[in-house]
Amino acid sequence: MNLFALTRELIDIPSLTGAETDVANFLASHLTRRGYSVALQQVADGRANVIATTTGLPRVFLSTHMDTVPPHIKAGEDDNYIYGRGACDAKGIIAAQISAAEQLRAEGINDIGLLFTVDEEAGSAGASAANDHPLATSCEYLINGEPTDNKLASGSKGSIRLRIKAQGRAAHSAYPERGHSAIDTLLDVLADIRQCAWPSDGHFGDTTCNIGTIKGGTRANVIPAAAEADLQIRLVTSAAPVKQMLESAVGDRARVEYLSVAEPQQMFAVAGFETSVVRFTTDIPYLTNWGTPLLIGPGSILDAHTDQERIAKRELTEAVDLYAQLVRTLVA
Repeated sequence: MNLFALTRELIDIPSLTGAETDVANFLASHLTRRGYSVALQQVADGRANVIATTTGLPRVFLSTHMDTVPPHIKAGEDDNYIYGRGACDAKGIIAAQISAAEQLRAEGINDIGLLFTVDEEAGSAGASAANDHPLATSCEYLINGEPTDNKLASGSKGSIRLRIKAQGRAAHSAYPERGHSAIDTLLDVLADIRQCAWPSDGHFGDTTCNIGTIKGGTRANVIPAAAEADLQIRLVTSAAPVKQMLESAVGDRARVEYLSVAEPQQMFAVAGFETSVVRFTTDIPYLTNWGTPLLIGPGSILDAHTDQERIAKRELTEAVDLYAQLVRTLVA
């Protein structure tokens, strides 16, 4: 199966976060047929990471994630692009990494491995589980794949995912004085959060905060007793001062639940590769036992998570050579 065909096949296997089993089984079978030693590392509820090695003790691992955001979008193709959910984030990357590994094996380089994780689009539970795997101790370099326009990332922002919960008291809406609106409280809290002067950094840029979802209430004629919002903050500093600012803005009006925290990451730079700083977060903060991290992959993050997600065939082909070249440099 060639690079483009493998990309399309992977895209056509739905693998929304939490339902990665089918794509993991496909990859395990695909790699086993090609002579890899494959292990399915169980994470939770039948979800499993795919870890594949060759005949040598792996010093370098190529890694990315198998899960995608919803909704599933089947593969499409024209002369220049492959389309569909996961085209650039990150099923095209999986195909490019496998193709690069095959190229390296043909050259006699066998001290490499492949690590494909679940749950990167949520809390990186797959990466957290992989961090305890025995193979991590032999890994000197981890080349993580995300859409970076085939530029080697010199750094990536961190992330705080959190939920804010407000409590009220239900009442008939004709008698609002008998209750207390949790939605009103939540809206006041969110307004204050939006006014926070978040920190900036000369290397990573500005901290940003996104209010992703808001839920609350039952009916229009009932004063809402509960409301909550999910937020994601992109960090350019350590999480501690941002948490302090957030909690100060919320005060005692609502409860803050932290869902995941990942610190900003400085990456290893290799001479001869174009570099950039990316704003998104990856599995890398949760794979600290897997050697020195690097981050590079084909495609644009601006196409990821969109209805028109795509990957340029030219970039896919280029990525195979870049991954192979990077491994050769690291193992030399």
